[in-house]
Amino acid sequence: MKSIMGLVLLVLVAGSVLMAQNPDDMTRKLWDTAFTGSAPKKNTRRRPTGYRLATPNVPTNNVAPETVVGVTLWRLRPARQSDSGERLIVHEDNSDNEWIPERISTNTRLVQGDKLRISVEAVRGGYLYVIDREQYADGSLGEPYLIFPTTRTAGGDNQVAIGRLVEIPAQDDNPPFFTMKKSRADHVAEVLSVIVSPTKLEGVQITAKALKLTDAQVTAWEKSWGSNVGNLEMSTAGQAWTKEEKDARTRALTANAPPPQLVFYRPSVKSTEPMFVKLRLNYRR
Repeated sequence: MKSIMGLVLLVLVAGSVLMAQNPDDMTRKLWDTAFTGSAPKKNTRRRPTGYRLATPNVPTNNVAPETVVGVTLWRLRPARQSDSGERLIVHEDNSDNEWIPERISTNTRLVQGDKLRISVEAVRGGYLYVIDREQYADGSLGEPYLIFPTTRTAGGDNQVAIGRLVEIPAQDDNPPFFTMKKSRADHVAEVLSVIVSPTKLEGVQITAKALKLTDAQVTAWEKSWGSNVGNLEMSTAGQAWTKEEKDARTRALTANAPPPQLVFYRPSVKSTEPMFVKLRLNYRR
């Protein structure tokens, strides 16, 4: 009888703790993380907290919080004994090598052989697509390739949800990183296009390899969903991968987890509309 009463008491105490906990402390809200204070009045701008407004010409009012997209860029370096960040174990050359993923900014100049990873999160249900195009010195672009999703990563699962961090490549992919490689002398940058759509994109098949798209497809998507996109950037370049971010493949991120390096937004967009955002990764000349 005493053991039963003790169990009942434990359940009541746990329930009271959960009731007292503010649900907002557990919910991942990227737009609320980037800003503080009450909702702004009409025609007023919100001031970012912890972020730099990289696009001052794009207003931050009238943004539907569930439409924003968070992106973090990671560059891997060999782990040192003194490192406190989480390590990515890579199986290669019949040995296990340890790497430390560190955040980089969009202004970071990359070199041949750099190992990169991308993490993306949304605050709504939907589907994620990532397109890569080479850019050349004259400003022209190469052919667009859909590098995510593929059946090699999570069996082609490209769904997004609140608090779910999508890593590209995934931690258990082989290898779990992209290697930067110039295709020719005038290859100056990689242009990544990230699409988060509430529904699956028509005419896109998920295959084992990067899927070649048409210029017309990508141009139409960008024209429909990529105009007047702004972004905020956090000054956390060099920050190492955390345990919360490493464990995000099996559990949802909470409001207290590290925020993404970049937050993209588009004013006056409905939650039923896709988001199309672009990032340029420059090679060091």
